[in-house]
Amino acid sequence: MLLAARELLAVRSPLDAELMVSDMLGAWWGRQLRRGDVEEFLGEGLVGFAAKAGTPAALTLLIAVAYLGTPRQAAKAEGAALALMESDVARPRWAERVGAVKPRGCYVSRDAYGDQDTVVCTFAYRDLVREADPAAAPPAEPPRPEPDDSHALVVIVDYNMRGMARDAWVSSHVEQLLEKASAEASGNPMLRFEELEATQARALLEFAMKATTASLGRKSPKLVSDGYSAFHAFARARIKALPPGRKRPAPLFSEAPYSRDRRAMLAAEFLASDAAEHLSDPSAASRCADHIIDYGCDQDFNRPLRVSPTKCQTFLLDWLPRKVLLSEAEQEAMPHVLLSWVRFAAPKTGLPEPGLRATLDAVWEAAGQFTEAYRDPTTFGLDRSLVERLLPDGDLSALARRAFAFPHLQGMHGDVDLEALDPAVDADRRILLEIDHADERDRPDFAEHLAWHEEIAKRLWDGDPEELWEAAQRLLDLGHERHDVLHVLMEIAERIGDHPHELAAALDDIADIPDEPPPV
Repeated sequence: MLLAARELLAVRSPLDAELMVSDMLGAWWGRQLRRGDVEEFLGEGLVGFAAKAGTPAALTLLIAVAYLGTPRQAAKAEGAALALMESDVARPRWAERVGAVKPRGCYVSRDAYGDQDTVVCTFAYRDLVREADPAAAPPAEPPRPEPDDSHALVVIVDYNMRGMARDAWVSSHVEQLLEKASAEASGNPMLRFEELEATQARALLEFAMKATTASLGRKSPKLVSDGYSAFHAFARARIKALPPGRKRPAPLFSEAPYSRDRRAMLAAEFLASDAAEHLSDPSAASRCADHIIDYGCDQDFNRPLRVSPTKCQTFLLDWLPRKVLLSEAEQEAMPHVLLSWVRFAAPKTGLPEPGLRATLDAVWEAAGQFTEAYRDPTTFGLDRSLVERLLPDGDLSALARRAFAFPHLQGMHGDVDLEALDPAVDADRRILLEIDHADERDRPDFAEHLAWHEEIAKRLWDGDPEELWEAAQRLLDLGHERHDVLHVLMEIAERIGDHPHELAAALDDIADIPDEPPPV
């Protein structure tokens, strides 16, 4: 990277230099290390390496990182750059202008569905000489003209992905970009292009970039565009050039949280509406409406009435099959209830007629796939009453790990009816674990040993941390017995103690059980 930084000496524009260094910093953005922070290991490592090199290329790189890097990288780069400048290391003319920008205007292109925003923030470089001394006489010789460095940062914010920034890029054709966006929205009822307050743009983009960072990880699918990483550092720095103000990006988050009572009132209004009059099973329709409303409140920023093709298909084919235990009646009713909900909700949000038709078509298409997408656990031979005991919260994604934690839930053990015990209740949970370890009662540390099994069982029940179940699955896939797997998890939890990040890292490192596992 230091060799590549030599190209910085040849560019004339601070914008080109910033984009080149942002691309460098994006080489490792979003990647995870098993131990340690990648920004510290690589980013701060690059700063330290450049500081020792002390070359003009190293200095230009440090100047750019001082503006574009993380707070720790920026502080270290600024200190190193000042030390090199004091040693008279040469730097290019544009170095003083890095990051010296002022915002010119912010705009947003919004689709009528509310699926995504395209945020455009325009900037220009400041005239540092004129700002330093406005009354200064003009130079004897006219300065060499600076290139036109006005530019626009464009960020795509996706509200079907928890409001994360999915794409970003930079354009130097500012006027053409704005004219094209305005022309696309003109006469199109499904698009709206408007000016955005700079403070509101900053709040919105800060939230979106934080949501992106929170969504990424070594085990996560690729959620952003191929080019996002190259512009991430640049975007982060430009957002800071916008004036602060709003703590929350209104109007997206202006909707007050929905209480249980407010959700129930909305469901009742829907069920009493003309849109729902044809639903033949009121009980199943009511429960389905509750799931639709909960999804809109909990997963879509308190916007249960927002409907779109993407949102409805994601709800029906992705979220429900992973997260919600439905009865047979609810499985049959859900597509019909969702169609009725679209007809009920669209007029309330002002969704244009083309959007309503497209959303209804998307739900009809998804309805044909829903039966295959939703795999009822009872079709695997599991008794519904057993499934309901393991999923009192209806969280379908928890079924496998909870069944692993409590495998004995049916039949009799002596005079104990296992089906009368509730694994969600602490007292019953302990009885179930005692039965699971009946052959170990004679060990002198049985009480302490059982307490650790309770701790692991509780963590598996809650899914905290998620790495616990992931590690267990890896070991089970290698053919290890359930009890041996539990003992390895217990040993790590006991050794690490109450340090969540270290525990997650240690569990992530488990690849197999050693030949002689530590005694527990």
